[in-house]
Amino acid sequence: MDAPETGLPPQPQPVSPVSVAPEPKRGGAKKIILIVVTLLILAGLGFFVYKFVLPRLVTQKEIELTWWGIWEEESVVAPLIEEYQAQNPKVKIKYVKESPQDYRERLTNAIARGEGPDIFRIHNSWVPMFKNELDNLPASVMSAAEFSQTFYPVAATDLTSGTGLLGIPLEYDGLALYINEDIFNSSGKSPPVTWDDLRALASELTVRNDQGNITQAGVALGTTANVDHWPEILALMLLQNKVNLIKPNECFNKPGASGADAKICLGADALGYFARFTNTDRAWDATLPPSTIAFSSGKVAMYFGPSWRAFEIKLKNPNLKFKTVPLPQVAKSDPKDPNTAYATYWVEGVWARGENKEAAWNFLKFLSTKESLTKLYENAAKIRLFGQPYPRIDMADLLKDEAVIGSIIQAAPDAQSWYLQTRTFDGPTGINSQVNKYFEDAVNAVNSGTSAEKALDTTAKGVSQVLGQYGLVSR
Repeated sequence: MDAPETGLPPQPQPVSPVSVAPEPKRGGAKKIILIVVTLLILAGLGFFVYKFVLPRLVTQKEIELTWWGIWEEESVVAPLIEEYQAQNPKVKIKYVKESPQDYRERLTNAIARGEGPDIFRIHNSWVPMFKNELDNLPASVMSAAEFSQTFYPVAATDLTSGTGLLGIPLEYDGLALYINEDIFNSSGKSPPVTWDDLRALASELTVRNDQGNITQAGVALGTTANVDHWPEILALMLLQNKVNLIKPNECFNKPGASGADAKICLGADALGYFARFTNTDRAWDATLPPSTIAFSSGKVAMYFGPSWRAFEIKLKNPNLKFKTVPLPQVAKSDPKDPNTAYATYWVEGVWARGENKEAAWNFLKFLSTKESLTKLYENAAKIRLFGQPYPRIDMADLLKDEAVIGSIIQAAPDAQSWYLQTRTFDGPTGINSQVNKYFEDAVNAVNSGTSAEKALDTTAKGVSQVLGQYGLVSR
């Protein structure tokens, strides 16, 4: 059937839309690069503001450091403190010169109360007593490699505990052999090179009156009561003789030998040698004044002491002509064998529980620079004979020709140290006082007729007990 007519025109059929790909946008990659670069610039600006601008806008808290010293007058350190404070306006440093009497005990008590100073001076042999209260030197201030390249080897040995370094030395000192120049010049003698030389000279330069009393001693050696630095001297002899100081009574069998000559007791040999100057050679005796006073009076040809004893000697006798010379050594079969010296010096430590440890270390780093140490030395030399000998290897040439300090500095690269030390004021319970007492008993026993081997048996037991308190096994 035909469709009915509507009278309307026919409607067009719908046409399906044709898919046309959009034309690619130009410059899209450039926009992405521009956005990335912009973000990087903003990040860099943000870091700059955070690192350099913001700290200047934020008010920093003022830091006050307390520094306990012992020997230096405030006039010596004050100019350096002022210089550092000018460079670091938010850091204030208070220097306190403590009395050496009972110093170690007062420092220990202050720390136990939680009132310890931020920086404090300790003797190089005190590390075992304070290691738990000493902060490790941060690598950001000075790395271990930089430390060993800067200071004498003995400092790295003495101040290393566990995995860290526990202080920075601002000085160095060690045992020296003082000679009376007038006595040596008038007798035409030269300073000794070996201990055998020294022993021979001591006998030749000893003068006695008709009653047999000593009027001029060849050397102050052999006793403990009136030889001021006998612990350091004995330690030097023991170390040069390759003695294990924890086990000074050790003996060995000599290969290929038999009978009496087969047994080698290095500690007993050194102890007996020390006592021989009094009980055999009679170059010194217990009736004489303390060795520093006797030397100051011009009545001793040779005397052992650290550099600072020169101040006392010069004060007591301004006209005395004296100097120090290299320490005598054990005769060597090989000239290339190293010498051995003995160190005794003070260092600065930072309290591990202090609130401003970073600032304290930064101040000590400033003080240990060549420029600061030179100024400290010059300031001290204005009020006494000379300043503190430099602890830095690269400053050795500055003092090598000094009459007193020169020989000490020349020997510093070969120095060792141990707990036999005098005048550290560590108190009766301190490590030095306790170790000294056992070796003192040994010297006195030998001078009373006891064999050196037997005397050191008792010493070894006592020393082992003392060092055991601090977990020291191998030193």
